[in-house]
Amino acid sequence: MLQEDQELDARGLNCPLPILRTKKVLSLLNSGQVLKIAATDPGAVKDFEAFSKQTLNPLLEHAEVDGEFIFFIQKV
Repeated sequence: MLQEDQELDARGLNCPLPILRTKKVLSLLNSGQVLKIAATDPGAVKDFEAFSKQTLNPLLEHAEVDGEFIFFIQKV
């Protein structure tokens, strides 16, 4: 897995909260930094793929680990 600069725990949150919190944290990061998000909402996979395309912040990697979804997004 990638090395993150910041981590966001969005476990237990349902749409749209993981995306809203991600947007807030990304706004605090510098260009090129990586945010790791941990979520449990199965809809988060499609949500983060769409978020990445809409905001142009690359979704570098995502995986499912023990029922949790892990995302790595890089701020442009």
